[in-house]
Amino acid sequence: MGGATVENAGQGEADRRFMAAAIRLSRRNLGLTAENPSVGALVVRTDSGGVPVIVGRGVTARGGRPHAELQALAEAGEDARGATVYCTLEPCSHIGRAPPCADALVTAGVGRVVVATLDHDPRVAGRGIGILEKAGIEVSVGCEAAAAREAMAGFLSLKGRGRPFVTLKLAVSTDGMIGRRGAGQVSITGALSRRMVHVMRSMHEAVLVGVGTVIEDDPQLSVRLDGMADRSPVRVVVDPFGRTPPAASLLAARDCGRVIVLASEKAPAAALARLRQQGATVTMLPSDYRGRFAPQEILRSLGVVGIKSVFVEGGADTARRLLEADLVDRLALFSGSVEVGSDGIASPLTEATIPSGFKAVSMAIYDGDLLTEYERTA
Repeated sequence: MGGATVENAGQGEADRRFMAAAIRLSRRNLGLTAENPSVGALVVRTDSGGVPVIVGRGVTARGGRPHAELQALAEAGEDARGATVYCTLEPCSHIGRAPPCADALVTAGVGRVVVATLDHDPRVAGRGIGILEKAGIEVSVGCEAAAAREAMAGFLSLKGRGRPFVTLKLAVSTDGMIGRRGAGQVSITGALSRRMVHVMRSMHEAVLVGVGTVIEDDPQLSVRLDGMADRSPVRVVVDPFGRTPPAASLLAARDCGRVIVLASEKAPAAALARLRQQGATVTMLPSDYRGRFAPQEILRSLGVVGIKSVFVEGGADTARRLLEADLVDRLALFSGSVEVGSDGIASPLTEATIPSGFKAVSMAIYDGDLLTEYERTA
């Protein structure tokens, strides 16, 4: 007899607690799982005293395999039989480099599977649930769904919309500026806020800037925190005319990961050859008569190579064009206590000009700097 799927069920206190733990576990490898989402899975069984105990844990491995469910089942061993499994995403049903996770759950003899959200991948899209039901396993769908979707926003965006999830970060002075013309990097926020930016970079697969930011600020765009050097994202430069200096810091830091330069047919071939010699991957995109790329084309090109999440750090023109194209999904707005002055570069937005369709979802203070994060609601 087939198992029952209960939509939006699994909302008991124990289910919420274990699913929340699985979601926290899933965040461990954000930005590191290639084309796959970072999924968390827990195997839970009740001991002789009636207390539910975690006997297996798994998170999608770096590079995307093995999947979370397979790791959790391997750790649980025979204790998986009759147990409840918590998965932040519907178990896969397609055959890749490893057997489908849904089949592995059936083979392990689990008694119940609690799924936070269904998969948008057309190869799965309910088929994983169907395999479990057919084997007589009880399935509950929807426990902590919103939190799970937030944790997998990049994967769901790429599968559902064909583009990465975009977070725009801005550090804005008290007079609404993000920098000063001709002054290079200007510290609008303090050291603690800047360390937080490194943490945010580590949770994305790519960090993106315009070439003006590279020329003006010469950023490295890597993660430079103790123990997190291997968490640097792909560095992407929007550079239609190939103006990125071959001596730029982001090119010199070759051990910090890949650099992609998005160039147009208007860029001199010699300039692009020099960038390739410095280790950059040059991707050619179509441009308009001014040599500008459509923002949608920038994101499409990144999605094609499997990049699921993009952290945009500048500059003002790049940020403004993404906002005008309605392609920003999350805003991270740092409000500093510094005043830049009349020669400053105006921010494309401030706390007073947040676009409609965004709502504040979190606030934090870092040594006097205010970080407010906004998410798209429509």
